Amino acid sequence: MRILTLSTLLILLFASCGGPEPRRPVEVKTGSFFKESVERNKELLAQEEKSIQSIITKDSLHEYKNSASGSWYYYEVENEQDLPTPQPDDLVTMQYEIYSFENDTIYSAEETGTVTYKVDKQELFPGLRNSVKLLKEGETAVFFFPSSLGFGYHGDNNKIGVNVPLKVKLSILTIEKEDQE
Repeated sequence: MRILTLSTLLILLFASCGGPEPRRPVEVKTGSFFKESVERNKELLAQEEKSIQSIITKDSLHEYKNSASGSWYYYEVENEQDLPTPQPDDLVTMQYEIYSFENDTIYSAEETGTVTYKVDKQELFPGLRNSVKLLKEGETAVFFFPSSLGFGYHGDNNKIGVNVPLKVKLSILTIEKEDQE
């Protein structure tokens, strides 16, 4: 009897000694959320670009230009002199106002104030950061940004909501070139 019990225990001991079994994930992610998000963003951008094109079509007074970053703009005041545009590390003094596409004022020039901005070294929303580099000293232009170049899916936690395309009037007052040492 003792041999039978001992042999049964040995058989059970060896049978239960398997290698470690890897844990399987509780939930398998397929990446479909990201694919859906990309598709939603593409559709949103297409709608916003269609709105911008509609504004451009209705406006026969201005000549619009398309920037490499994806915004459209026209000059209100253009400086014909052969002056440089701001480069990284230059100090730019500027004023801007933010409007909705329906021309409702979101932030006035009084609210934003006069801003001194070190090009590419300080935080501005993407569209404004790119637009500063397009204008020369003394120029004023009106820019149209899709929401992806504005405050995007997050908004500004104040007056600008989620996925709001923006119209921005930007004036470059002065440009101080960075000292080349």
